[in-house]
Amino acid sequence: MPLSNLPGPLQRLRLRHTKESALKYISHLDLMRIWERTLRRAAIPIAYSEGFNPRPKIVSAAPLSVGYSSEAELLDIKLARRLPPLNVVEQLSPQLPEGLRIISVEEIPLAFPSLQSQMRQSEYQVRLMTASSPEEIRGHIEALMAEKSIPWQRLHKGKIRSYDLRPLMDTLCIEGQWDAGVILGMRLQLSSQATGRPDDVLEALGYQKDTLSIHRTRLIWDD
Repeated sequence: MPLSNLPGPLQRLRLRHTKESALKYISHLDLMRIWERTLRRAAIPIAYSEGFNPRPKIVSAAPLSVGYSSEAELLDIKLARRLPPLNVVEQLSPQLPEGLRIISVEEIPLAFPSLQSQMRQSEYQVRLMTASSPEEIRGHIEALMAEKSIPWQRLHKGKIRSYDLRPLMDTLCIEGQWDAGVILGMRLQLSSQATGRPDDVLEALGYQKDTLSIHRTRLIWDD
C-alpha cells in the first residue's frame, strides 16, 4: 500500500529513552534517522503525514546538544494501528543500537498538545574535573545566582544574538563529589521562547574548560 494511502494515526505513544555511549556524538537529525530505520525494522505501524513527501509521525521533545548524554529523552510516535505499548517496546528493543534504550512507554491522547509546546525545564548533572575545592565552587555559584542580570551573546545561524542568561537559570548547586572534582546539578529553562544551555552556564561560572561530562537527567513539561 502506498504511504499516502495509509490510515491516519489511531494511537500516540510517548517513549522515554537514553542517549549514551557513542550515540551522544551524533546530531539530532542523525538520531531521528536511527529511530525511523529502527521503527521500520521492528515492523511498527507508524502513521505518516499526507502530501507529496509523507513523513513518519515521530516527534522528539527537545534536541540534545552533541556531546551530551541523557537518560531523559522523550519521543512521541503516532501509529496507524493500535498496539499494546509493551509490545512496541518488545519489538523495538532488539533493534536498538548501543546507547539507545527505552526506559518507559505510555499512551498519550491524540488530541494532547505537541510535545515541544509542553516543554518547560530541563535538568542536568555535570561532572567537573577541577582542583577547585567545593567551597570555592559553591562561592562562585552563589555569586553567579545573586546576579540580577547576566548579559550574554550566542552565535546562531551566522548571527550574534544578545540576551540575558540569568532568567534561564532556575537552580544551580553542588550535588556531590567524586575523586577528581564535583558533580553540579542545574535546572534550566526549556521552551520555544527561552532555552538555557549548560555550556553557557559553565562558561559564566568559569568552569567550562573543567567540564568532563554533561548528562540530562530530566525533562519537565506541562501535564
